[in-house]
Amino acid sequence: MALLVHMLACAFGLGSWVAVNGLWVELPLIVNTLPEGWELPSYLTVIIQLANLGPLLVTLMHKLCPGRLKEQVVIYSILSIGILSCILLAFFWDRTMIVAGALHSTAFFIITFFLSLVDCTSSVTFLPFMMQLPAKYITTYYIGEGLSGFIPGVAALAQGVGIAKCVNSSQTGGNHTGENVWSLHTEYLPPNFSTEVFFFFLAAMMCLSLAAFVALNRLPRTFELSTENLVPDAVASVSSGLDNPGAETDGEAVKCQGQGEGEAQSRPLLSASKHSVYQLMFIYFLVVWVNTATNGLLPSVQTYSCMPYGNLAYHLSAALASVANPVACTIAMFFQNRSLVFLGVLTVLGTGFGSYNMAMAAMSPCPLFHGTAVGQVIIVLSWLSFTGTLSYVKVMVGVILRDRSHSALVWCGAATQIGSLVGSVTMFPLVNVYRLFKSGDFCNTKCPLRY
Repeated sequence: MALLVHMLACAFGLGSWVAVNGLWVELPLIVNTLPEGWELPSYLTVIIQLANLGPLLVTLMHKLCPGRLKEQVVIYSILSIGILSCILLAFFWDRTMIVAGALHSTAFFIITFFLSLVDCTSSVTFLPFMMQLPAKYITTYYIGEGLSGFIPGVAALAQGVGIAKCVNSSQTGGNHTGENVWSLHTEYLPPNFSTEVFFFFLAAMMCLSLAAFVALNRLPRTFELSTENLVPDAVASVSSGLDNPGAETDGEAVKCQGQGEGEAQSRPLLSASKHSVYQLMFIYFLVVWVNTATNGLLPSVQTYSCMPYGNLAYHLSAALASVANPVACTIAMFFQNRSLVFLGVLTVLGTGFGSYNMAMAAMSPCPLFHGTAVGQVIIVLSWLSFTGTLSYVKVMVGVILRDRSHSALVWCGAATQIGSLVGSVTMFPLVNVYRLFKSGDFCNTKCPLRY
């Protein structure tokens, strides 16, 4: 029975962020089809922030009508919406229409909003439900939550999305000479399976999560429910999370923060950590800055930093960065370093990688080492290191504040949301209104050598 519950808890956690993670890793293929092109990631960051309306509504319902809204009902609803949205996305993701005089991917944006709504709302409903089970199953749930980013990333690698090559083509010149003019054009290789199949795969994962939830919800409440195995009430009150929409409403930050909390939830709360006012200010600064960078600033320009090196570089950066997040969370569960000096140094290091990525985006379409294998390797490793280092910082900051007090974790969630919002709102006009970042054609862009 224990093994079965562990498997169900893990499968249930898969449905937490699998849809949004799947969209990010599929972007290297989607950006070549939809009219927004390289600007598409900046739209996604704003849509995901707007989807935090879901957790806000759930929180207001719990505040205004205590006990009237049941987590089970909300979970059934959002998982069903998630399955339907993934299926609709498979059929309508490339449908466009003219809005304000320009062609836009309205169907993709609308369905993406509902997928983001599902995933954001899962953060304030899945965990409170899991708190009904013994504490050891919480960690298994977080493993499943981490896999919600890992599995789509592996699937995208297997799919080989957006791989392209440069092909010579000729066309007849002017009427006077009649000579053939040779030029290069980008030819995208067909993926191993289509975008539609990938979205159906996401729908299948959501179905697996729903089936696991149904099974967990029907388990007899008599199994293993001895008082010594239950999560302490104090910890449960933290994870109810419904007093604080901000603490649980951010995508990648929540995933990692949850990983750190999972270990803490297997034991009683530690006595409040002793930090000075300046140390607390530094900790919350880390929370704001890390989430500003990872959830707003850099994702908005990932296409501009990677696509000049070719679709393969973008494909690997998107997929491996998605894998790096749960890996960093897992490492933080077993190798914890709460030193503020260490976390500060790690933040500076991660910011350095992010600065390189931002600089390459600003130099698009002619970044450093353009057209070389060295440039491709560096940009992929830089994105991988950026995601991994700052994900570890998210976990450890969450653990520190989690062990301090409930209110500290509440403010951590608020800082997380503020950082994410500031990052996405800052980048959207820079990318889509002022167009400070320039796109280019990998095959036809002529760039001077930059080393």
